[in-house]
Amino acid sequence: QVQLVESGGGLVQPGGSLRLSCVASGLTFSFGSYNMNWYRQAPGEERELVASISNTDEITKYADSVKGRFTISRDDAEKSVYLQMNSLKPEDTSVYYCHLRTITGDYWGQGTPVTVSS
Repeated sequence: QVQLVESGGGLVQPGGSLRLSCVASGLTFSFGSYNMNWYRQAPGEERELVASISNTDEITKYADSVKGRFTISRDDAEKSVYLQMNSLKPEDTSVYYCHLRTITGDYWGQGTPVTVSS
């Protein structure tokens, strides 16, 4: 059974940084075979795609709202994907979810909350 476990969220002041981690387990194929994504969802809002990183060639894409501030990366040996978040703003406050899609469906972690507040 595929499992994704996020960590690294917390309370940070505006302008601060956090690094989120997501570890995968139970995959049928090697972790490096999968494109990985970070989403976020604030209360009362729809879940939005924040960043993605492709398999093999590690092409990255970002939402306009986080470009230049967030960096997604992966370590296939550790079956992990990361989201480095710098220059955080109050509007980045949300629950952040790790996601991947396999031939059997979409899988999500439990989410890790990020609160940006002074």
